[in-house]
Amino acid sequence: MGYHGTAALVCLVMAPTAFGQAHSSSNPLAELSASIHELARNVAPAVVEIIVNGYASADDDSGHGGNEISRQRSNGSGVIVDPGGYIMTNAHLVRGAVHLEVLLPVSGDTDPPARLQARIMGVDSDSDLALIRIEKHNLHALSFGDSDQLRQGDLVFAVGSPLGLRNSISMGVVSAPERAIDDDNPILYIQTDASINPGNSGGALVDSEGRLIGLSTFIVSKSGGNEGIGFAVPSNLVQNVYKQLRSKGSVSRGSVGLFAQNINPILARGLGLPISRGVLVADIDSNGPADRAGIKRCDVILSINGQPMRSSREFENYIYGRRGGEKIEVEFERSGERLNAALEVTEKTPAFDPLAALASPAKNLVRRLGILCIEIDQRVAKLMPDLRRQYGLVVAAKSPEGQAQFIDIQPGDVIHAINNLTVVSLDAFQDAVKELSPGDAVALQIERDGRFRYVAFEMD
Repeated sequence: MGYHGTAALVCLVMAPTAFGQAHSSSNPLAELSASIHELARNVAPAVVEIIVNGYASADDDSGHGGNEISRQRSNGSGVIVDPGGYIMTNAHLVRGAVHLEVLLPVSGDTDPPARLQARIMGVDSDSDLALIRIEKHNLHALSFGDSDQLRQGDLVFAVGSPLGLRNSISMGVVSAPERAIDDDNPILYIQTDASINPGNSGGALVDSEGRLIGLSTFIVSKSGGNEGIGFAVPSNLVQNVYKQLRSKGSVSRGSVGLFAQNINPILARGLGLPISRGVLVADIDSNGPADRAGIKRCDVILSINGQPMRSSREFENYIYGRRGGEKIEVEFERSGERLNAALEVTEKTPAFDPLAALASPAKNLVRRLGILCIEIDQRVAKLMPDLRRQYGLVVAAKSPEGQAQFIDIQPGDVIHAINNLTVVSLDAFQDAVKELSPGDAVALQIERDGRFRYVAFEMD
């Protein structure tokens, strides 16, 4: 598409007399409108509506965690990124899904959309991204743009299904290309004032060429609707996660074994540092990559692979995107001397996400107790290396309908036995619970925070 329509609109505003003289030969507003129409026509077929039936946190509309779950139906958006039916969307939309349906775009609002079953290929909770797939080929897919090239003020368009209104498009600008949300989240989001509302989650944020430069993820709003503060996961991160989820179903993240923090003038004076802004090495993991390379506490990181590091957020975001085994060159300063160190990035163990680990929430629900349980297999055990026994059931969440509301059992507990019967499988545990009569005594042996304890109660 390019910027010819926008440039024409600027000319219209700045020089009305000139526009009046040229009115007979061209209409800048019509050109702009035609350009946006063409962009929408090319992008819309690659943005789908997703209908989710499943379990989600009852106390958190975004799906980001929570100790209590309920059966819910929700809708959101997704972007076709491969003609073979691969669709990227938000993890919070599909976590705990029992049934997924994708509504493919059609020409005309009156035509019924094609509805196809979808399956989850992988979920990455850290980036709030998920990959799903439908069994259909030769689909229209969006190409990835380079989100690192975004600048404040760039024209962008949000496409999705806000409030279930499929194939909706809104226009805005990039309010900030790299916006940090909180200290615990290393992702730098794209902030935009393009209208994003509930249901836009997982939809496309495209540039003026129709390339995917972000995946709409959340809004900041007092009213619950659009207030011009929306956020999207940058396309470069989306593409990285997509490739890893497609190839292996999980996402590896980089680590170099150090904790960095921002330098401010007071900290610089207190430590006698030669600069008042930058990135300070505050802590080092013993025998980690940074430690082995000779980096020490109070070193000042200047650059990685020649790219200047201006803040700890920038440093964390850079390392976050590296893969295990990748070599990097770190330039740092110590006592006024500039030094270099070669490091090999290691893979960071992904955090255990119980709801994301559920293969089928409907099957994992122990209905009489009102808990969702995950069977500990090799994959789950690897994510929970400190378990005292490598078998049992992890309590993923509680349901409002069950007896667990009135007994001391919490998400994260591991059930190892019921009435002296060792629990090694979900099916066996389900059978044992079904055989209990009202009034029967129940003693669950659980592991919590590395300690064994018993939870005793009478069966309802």
